[in-house]
Amino acid sequence: MIIKELNGIKPQFGKDCFFAENCVIIGDVKTGDQCSFWYNAVVRGDVHYIRIGNKVNIQDGAVIHATYKTSPTTIGNNVSIGHNALVHGCTIQDNVLIGMGAIIMDGCIIESNSIIAAGAVVTKNTIVDSGSIYAGTPAKKIKDISEELISGEIDRIANNYVKYAGWYKD
Repeated sequence: MIIKELNGIKPQFGKDCFFAENCVIIGDVKTGDQCSFWYNAVVRGDVHYIRIGNKVNIQDGAVIHATYKTSPTTIGNNVSIGHNALVHGCTIQDNVLIGMGAIIMDGCIIESNSIIAAGAVVTKNTIVDSGSIYAGTPAKKIKDISEELISGEIDRIANNYVKYAGWYKD
C-alpha cells in the first residue's frame, strides 16, 4: 500500500481499518473507524481535503478525489463505494450505496439512505434526495427506496465489507 504524506499533511485513520497491499491514499485524508480500502483503490487528498466517516468501504479500483480549492469530498458513515466508481468533489451522506462504475461529479450531494445504481453518472451539482434511487446517464430518480433495500442492500453490503476485511487481518 502507498500511504503518502504530501505538503506536510499525512493521512489519518480511525481504528480497525483495512488496507489492501496496492491501495493508494495521499495527503489530506481523514477517516473514521472500520473503513476498508480495497485493491487498486485510490484516495487522493492532494488538491483538497477528503473526509470519510465510519464503516466506509472503498472497493477495488474506485477513485476518490476532489477539485483544487473549490470542491472537497466528504463521505458519511455506513457507505459503500462500488468497484471502479469515481467520487469527485462531492458530499455523500450516511447510509448510501454507490454502485459499481458510477460517477459522482463535483458539487453533488447524495443525501442519506440513497442508492446510485451501477454505471450511473450523477452530473455536476445534482442533489439526490434522501431515500431515492438514481440510475442512468445522466442519472435521474427512478424510485423511492424501500426499507428492504436499506437493510437488504445498503446495510448488508457495508456490514459484509467489515466482515471481509476481517478475513484479511486474521
